[in-house]
Amino acid sequence: MEEAPLFSFGVIADIQYADAEDGYDFWGCRRRYYRHSLRLLRAAVEAWAAERPPPAFVLQLGDTIDGVNARRGAAEGALERVLAALRRLPAPVHHAWGNHELYNFSRDRLARSGLNSRPPAAAGPAGDCQAYQFSPAPRFRFVVLDAYDLSVLGRDAAAPRYREALRLLKEKNPNENLNSPAGLKEPQFVEFNGGFSQAQLDWFNEVLKFSDENQEKVVVMGHLPIHPDSSDRVCLAWNYEDALSVIHAHQCVVCFLAGHLHDGGYCLDSHGVHHLTLEGVIETPPESNAFGTIYVYDDKMILKGRGRISDRVMYY
Repeated sequence: MEEAPLFSFGVIADIQYADAEDGYDFWGCRRRYYRHSLRLLRAAVEAWAAERPPPAFVLQLGDTIDGVNARRGAAEGALERVLAALRRLPAPVHHAWGNHELYNFSRDRLARSGLNSRPPAAAGPAGDCQAYQFSPAPRFRFVVLDAYDLSVLGRDAAAPRYREALRLLKEKNPNENLNSPAGLKEPQFVEFNGGFSQAQLDWFNEVLKFSDENQEKVVVMGHLPIHPDSSDRVCLAWNYEDALSVIHAHQCVVCFLAGHLHDGGYCLDSHGVHHLTLEGVIETPPESNAFGTIYVYDDKMILKGRGRISDRVMYY
């Protein structure tokens, strides 16, 4: 008899919906299917709802709507369409914030939106950091990191946190266009990325210390990849090495899930942590899709992917 999973959860990334004709990426060479992305999300929701049992929750890895909405004055309507599709799920959704959310809304506005999945009483880092953690089953913990806690996106230009982030960005990136990685020794220091504050890293370290002591397995999610072998060199968190150092100081983390890089990526790092970067819905042709369900067992997680996302077994 086939072993039953302890629980399962859905994963999806970079929907980037807009009610707009197809367009192209930042570099002008990759097609983006703006309207079709909502249809693909609805298909994913239908598939998850039909599973028996359905997933316990879904991880939405950021960039729900595209930045083109901000230029068209369409951000509120676009977000409501995406949230309406997700509300058809018989399970909660945990949201990471990506750069495209922050092109459309301030952090304050996002905190008052349906993209704020952090429980009101959740203990987390000080300030407006959106990091939090939850335990869906005994001996398992999930951590949602805020990869734009340190960022110039979504903050008022007069705010100290904005000035701190801008100073760091300009120290690392002398280009006139701060979205250009041209010539950089650390090409992740571009405006469309962000990083983790020291306060968030300290909080993260304490969560993992607790999980070590209680022999828990931990899955971490955030919009930005934190391992160079699961990404290209540009689409990484600014201080990805700091986040990796925290993870590698503990035994409990089994997997890090990210989006942002629409081609996806995967590696098993030197400490036995799986780094899975999901392919983006936005660059998925209408006849395909890009989502999956991860089935959790005592000794492994099995990803059943749809469309562009490949099946994968991740042992721990």
